[in-house]
Amino acid sequence: MIRVLIAEDMRILRDTLVALLELEDDLKVVAELSSGADVVPAALEHRPDVAVLDIDLPGADGLTAAAELRRRLPQCRTLILTGLGRPGTLRRALAAQVSGFLVKDAPAQELLDAVRRVAMGERVIDANLALAALETTENPLSPREAEVLRQHANGASVAEIAGEVHLTYGTVRNYLASAVTKLGARNRVDAARIADEAGWL
Repeated sequence: MIRVLIAEDMRILRDTLVALLELEDDLKVVAELSSGADVVPAALEHRPDVAVLDIDLPGADGLTAAAELRRRLPQCRTLILTGLGRPGTLRRALAAQVSGFLVKDAPAQELLDAVRRVAMGERVIDANLALAALETTENPLSPREAEVLRQHANGASVAEIAGEVHLTYGTVRNYLASAVTKLGARNRVDAARIADEAGWL
């Protein structure tokens, strides 16, 4: 019997995942959670074989929870579910050493197969997302450009960024302009979107 922990903050989706897994003779849901902060304590209590984690959990996101789970309970493998399949997100998931990564619109049978394969020690990655990640170019941004663009994406003004990173107003504007140029973006907002989707922020 494969023991499964489910962490998904949307109740209807969590209930659906639990019902789907419970229909299988070899799968048993031992915990269902709505917060990332509850993942490790529940896993230590229930000792699941696989933790199926939404990537966007409140409290602690799925990747943070997966990394902590790997440290505290390495025998529990993690399968990340995401609504937005982005190459940069996949790279961060792989860096966190998750065992599986699927988009939420995958067929139900694919999810069931992924849980079983992850439990057996295999790594399961959405094929289309893996291909997109391989085709994504290297990060063209310098660390400072990425930092300035990240703060801009979070709503900070040029003056606020300048004060935060101890640069002049003009230097911050130059970093933002350089990021727009390097990314082939239309403007700063477009640059932030491109960099975020690629996982560079």
